[in-house]
Amino acid sequence: MPLLRMAGLSLIAASLSAAQQRLLPITIESLDSLVTVSDPQLSPEGTWVAYTVTSTDIKKDLYNTDLWMVSYDGSTTVQLTFTPEEDENHPRWSPDGRYLAFLSSRKLTDDDTARTQLWLLNRLGGEARRLTNLHASITDYAWSPDGKHLALIVYEEDTVPYIEGTQTPKPIVIDRLYFKEDYSGYLTTQRHKLYLMHVDSPSAVKVLEDDFEEYLPSWSPDGRRIAFVSKRARPDWDADNNFDIWIVEARAGATPVRVTPNEGADNDPAHGSYPAWSPDGQWIAYSHGGPLKYIYYGTQHLAVARTDGSSHTVLTRTYDRNIVHASFSADGKQLYFLAEDDQNLWLLTMPSNGGPITRLLEGRYTITDYHVQQGRIVVRYSNSEKPYEIYALENGQLRQLTHHNTAWLQRHRVLPVYEFEVNSKDGTRVKGHYVLPYDYEKGKKYPCVLQIHGGPAAQNQNEWYEEWQLYGSWGYVLVSMNPRGSTGFGQKHALGIFGRWGSVDLDDNLAGLEELVRRGIADPQRLAVEGWSYGGIATNFLIARDQRFRCAISGAGIGNALAGFGTDQYIREYLLELGTPWRNLKNYLENSYPFLQAHKIKTPTLFMCGEKDFNVPLLNSEQMYQALRVLGVDTELVIYPDQHHWMSVPSYVRDIYERRKQWLEKYLK
Repeated sequence: MPLLRMAGLSLIAASLSAAQQRLLPITIESLDSLVTVSDPQLSPEGTWVAYTVTSTDIKKDLYNTDLWMVSYDGSTTVQLTFTPEEDENHPRWSPDGRYLAFLSSRKLTDDDTARTQLWLLNRLGGEARRLTNLHASITDYAWSPDGKHLALIVYEEDTVPYIEGTQTPKPIVIDRLYFKEDYSGYLTTQRHKLYLMHVDSPSAVKVLEDDFEEYLPSWSPDGRRIAFVSKRARPDWDADNNFDIWIVEARAGATPVRVTPNEGADNDPAHGSYPAWSPDGQWIAYSHGGPLKYIYYGTQHLAVARTDGSSHTVLTRTYDRNIVHASFSADGKQLYFLAEDDQNLWLLTMPSNGGPITRLLEGRYTITDYHVQQGRIVVRYSNSEKPYEIYALENGQLRQLTHHNTAWLQRHRVLPVYEFEVNSKDGTRVKGHYVLPYDYEKGKKYPCVLQIHGGPAAQNQNEWYEEWQLYGSWGYVLVSMNPRGSTGFGQKHALGIFGRWGSVDLDDNLAGLEELVRRGIADPQRLAVEGWSYGGIATNFLIARDQRFRCAISGAGIGNALAGFGTDQYIREYLLELGTPWRNLKNYLENSYPFLQAHKIKTPTLFMCGEKDFNVPLLNSEQMYQALRVLGVDTELVIYPDQHHWMSVPSYVRDIYERRKQWLEKYLK
């Protein structure tokens, strides 16, 4: 019997191999057919799910986002908008379910200014109508419980941008500490402000007239108050990220009340976590930010606070993981939330007064968003071999609702992604992922690319990474670690490189690479390293300290911390992590190792960056390129016009992949 079983398994394996060979390889061009599915929103009665789909328009060279909806039983899928050049996003159902609101920069006439406004789509059909016509763009909104009012976040800018009587732009006058931001540009008098409007009126009133900013509006269950996130706790609000939850009566001129006294980034708007009201209106659930001194390396815990600001309780203090997107169950007895944990983003629940944490879905996966309505849960789910789709989560099991990428997956050969862990140089245990090439044969060594993730306060998760699939299709082993500095493994792990860029994290990355060499998978004579953002920074450090790599690719990185101070958007982080250059020069010199020790670099390196990147500005890549060019090291600098920290133009994304492929082929094959 065992022999028969073995023979059967061999036949199955042979059949699978033949089937795999008939599948198409994943190519740069084939990625254009994949779509991004996002933002699931259950209708009030729980029978429909609205969501967005972002696709690539090759001819127009742009990405386009439309609204869709799918019935909860999965039997019917409907595309709601079809605009070819304007995006529709942020769908939200009216409380009675009659309307679906969304944000769009659609124009009613050719003379319209392309500002993002609020639109309303009748569920019974017909064209959407524009609900607002404000002087500025709307970036966020929320329905009142009775469906009669809307809270808006309006991005106010200078309404007269030109010198009077001319078409000459006004000079940019800077008087803020935090004065530049990627995509937003230079920051002067722009503010995100909370407005209130009646659904049947085209006008809107500003709730708070002061000079602070407001984000993430959330209505109280009785519709009388609005919770929001702001840094209005101190006059020098620009100096740090001390976000707090505030509550204000839903009327103009009311005085807001601070709910969270924590010195940290509570519900940092960067994570999109709205203040969550308990059904009785007595509590707010939120992400309790880590200590300000730890900036984004600090752990965000789940907490609840009295809505009168009298007390707050941190519920997950013993669970050392980042928490986002909290929400109450309908009866207020449970809290749902997402947690970064061990290369996953899990959906968890716990009693709202504290207690055991329960995982609602077992496995290795990433859920970036979810919505609960009428006892039903829908999630945006992915794992390492499946792009994101919308699923219903029922009794610990997933039921797929959308299938936008199913046909693509059936046509293409998807490579498995393996998780592994290894001891670093000092004995610290670190985890990571690797992908083997299409033609992998046991016992044969392959060229290998070490890819370092950005952040650094982030993690590679068990989700779909198209780049990893590409490298495998090109014939490379791809390895990527979660070194110290990464999140998902606790605050100590995240703080491992605080003020010490390119230190123990390099050992952690190399440990993963060396493990694949030890296993006889990676060829030690054909190694490359690459990364974007902090991944580019770490790449610069690594090639200055280690000459084993045949080539490197550094995207939007920096090698000279002194050049970063005051030229990028991280002034608050520089002050807290490194201090000022004039009082802490040693810190800056140590963190400028790649540029100051550039003469040690022998690795041919390709540098890439967006022309308008304020996150890690182009000048940093220019410096590293120029240093290697002067030293006679083979190098190249590619600048993407009018682009920021990542590309918003499909042809530029394809160009990045193509240039990576050519650079690797030049040195590894």
